[in-house]
Amino acid sequence: MTIQTIPFTFPPSSDPSKFTHFGREVIGVDPGNLSSADYAEIEQLLYKYSALLFRNANLSPEQQYALTKAFDQASESYGHGNNKTQSTKKSILHPDLKTIPRVPQVQLIGNGTVYNHEGLETAPLKHPSHRTFHKTTVSLEDEAIGVTRFYRWHIDAALYDLSPPRVTTLYAIIVPQGPPQTCRYDDGTGDELTTMFDILPRELKSVAVRAKVRYAPHPYVWMAPAAAHSTGLAIETEGKEHALDELPPWTEDRIKVFPVTWKNPVTGALHFQVHPCGAQELFIDPLPEGTSRDGALYPDGAHLTNSRSVRLSLSLSLPPGGGLFSPCSSC
Repeated sequence: MTIQTIPFTFPPSSDPSKFTHFGREVIGVDPGNLSSADYAEIEQLLYKYSALLFRNANLSPEQQYALTKAFDQASESYGHGNNKTQSTKKSILHPDLKTIPRVPQVQLIGNGTVYNHEGLETAPLKHPSHRTFHKTTVSLEDEAIGVTRFYRWHIDAALYDLSPPRVTTLYAIIVPQGPPQTCRYDDGTGDELTTMFDILPRELKSVAVRAKVRYAPHPYVWMAPAAAHSTGLAIETEGKEHALDELPPWTEDRIKVFPVTWKNPVTGALHFQVHPCGAQELFIDPLPEGTSRDGALYPDGAHLTNSRSVRLSLSLSLPPGGGLFSPCSSC
């Protein structure tokens, strides 16, 4: 049977016109046993559609890591570093992840206590909730009728010392069933959907393609005392982040500066990929010589170091209708 694909099925609340090139279910191939020809086709499909689904797969941790590594042969570690999240108890990631002992590149996430799983005798797991990270929360009345929020817009990356993985894989062992939820983009507008970078207004696109983010050292430790904005896009500017001298040892040469937009190596499209919660500074290049400056923001470039300005600039690029679909962190 040759590899076939079918489009994702989206809920009635979504606008199908915004998802014509996002997501495909793959049929006719075992993701744990790909031939070189299969892999070449899967790679093209992933970069074209950003997310792929393989139903009824049966993967060992070794097979899952092999599948992920196939997209980046130079990679040897999980995106946050092997055996790192459990050893840094101050990190906001510490409660969310358990490392598979024999394959440290694979993490276990979920909710409840898991026993005797892939070398883990006992693994207490807790599903993250915006109630533990946001400054404000949805009302109990709204929560009772299925309203929730985006928890934290993010990249699966350490953002310090290590570069982001090309691909993220998620293997669902047990898929919980429950009533439908409404994910609210809680900025007060009532909007409940986000779509792609393509619909940003011209002046914000211009800033996005010229901008680079400098991330804080050990950003998940740095942001741990702070609370997030109700949209999950950034942390509130209250000065609660750890001071730099309170962080684990760090050096300037391991600080990461990444672009706001990333170019898809197959389609050539630009994808908005940024972790606003960990952003410390923003560099914006000047407009290229000869480019129209009419209506342009920061035409001469800028270096934003004020936390409020950095977060405001990034949030303006991500209104309802902005997006974070990335081929560099697909699953």
